[in-house]
Amino acid sequence: MLIPLLGTSQPMISLKSAIDTMLNNSFEIKIAGNILNINKKNNTLGMAGGLPSVNINISDNESSTNVNQKLNSGVEIKKSSANGNTMTSNLTLGMVLFNGFKITATKGRLEHLQKMSELQLNLQIQNSIAAVMAKYYDIIRQQEYLKIIQFSLDVSQKKLDIVSERRKVGLANDADYLQAQIDVNTAQQLLRTQQLVVDQAKTDLLQLMSRNKYYDYVVNDTIVVDRSVDLNTVTSFLEKNPQYLSAEQQVKVNEQIVKEVAALRYPTFRLNTGYNMNRSQSDAGLTLLNQNYGPFAGVTLQVPIYNGNTYKIQKETAIYNVENARLQQQSLLNILTANAVKTFHNYSYTFQQIDSQKVTIDMAKKLINVVLLRFQVNQATILDVKAAQASFENSGYQLVNLEYAAKISEIELKRLMYQLGN
Repeated sequence: MLIPLLGTSQPMISLKSAIDTMLNNSFEIKIAGNILNINKKNNTLGMAGGLPSVNINISDNESSTNVNQKLNSGVEIKKSSANGNTMTSNLTLGMVLFNGFKITATKGRLEHLQKMSELQLNLQIQNSIAAVMAKYYDIIRQQEYLKIIQFSLDVSQKKLDIVSERRKVGLANDADYLQAQIDVNTAQQLLRTQQLVVDQAKTDLLQLMSRNKYYDYVVNDTIVVDRSVDLNTVTSFLEKNPQYLSAEQQVKVNEQIVKEVAALRYPTFRLNTGYNMNRSQSDAGLTLLNQNYGPFAGVTLQVPIYNGNTYKIQKETAIYNVENARLQQQSLLNILTANAVKTFHNYSYTFQQIDSQKVTIDMAKKLINVVLLRFQVNQATILDVKAAQASFENSGYQLVNLEYAAKISEIELKRLMYQLGN
């Protein structure tokens, strides 16, 4: 008998399952992973130009020509449509022996690009986890709003019931009855509107989880804030933050580019070797067959002398790029530090407000109960009940917002310390 009920129950999503699903499906993380794989593939000695290149070249040409030759010996050769064949082939091997250490500089740049992409992947993972956590707790916040509205609706319904009973015995006027009915209808409409907000927040979470199928589910959780985060711990970790370390790798990449450009002003010494085979055949002419083959070897020395100071300007530009990368890294640390301090201030300040607000909402609940009891015995007006309801709703909304703000601050501080998902 219970099987149909179990089959129609809504699935439940926890924070851990949401994060795990996102980590498996996130498009942004997969893209960052592919960029890392690309940089791993590129980080080889061959891509840096340090390995020899081997090539085979073959060409085979057929020809049909009319031959008309007079030799100094008096011999004349005339032939129409003389067929000819020329085949040229070679196997070559070339390798750079020295080019001002440009190969070493290029290999170093590729290594730093790989490290930078690894850090950016880690940064993307932390950002994605933070986004999922923020949306997950936003669903809880919206559901808490829903509970507040539902509680207010219950109070409005109880108020309507009291007015209806009075009206039956002639102790309530039509104005109170209509006002009580309007309050119930308004609360019901707010409840439907808030339910739509909850459903949309749930859809947003499924999008962050990269789910291609949208469905309803249950989030049964509360907002619990970790109060143990310390500002000194956060700021001391910022120089280990993946975003900061990625900026540091960019500095090193630019430094390697300076070395690559500087190497262009040095001589290039290259080894060339291989094997040639050439064959030429013709039906007429002085040479009917010519064939030669054999190995060859040699070296090429290229010395740059003058090119309009292009290499010099490129090097100076590269040096400026290094300086800009260092300035951007320092600016990033300054921004991260300022954000950490401001976030921590908000994080610590909300705790004081939360504790105070919990007392306020408890008093607001008691006020509603007292006013309802007085209203039931005709010692309070319907306006008194509405005022107590409004006080409770405002106190409830403020408490939920404070708890959510504290949680978002905690998430951001832990993201800066690379502790999300640990």
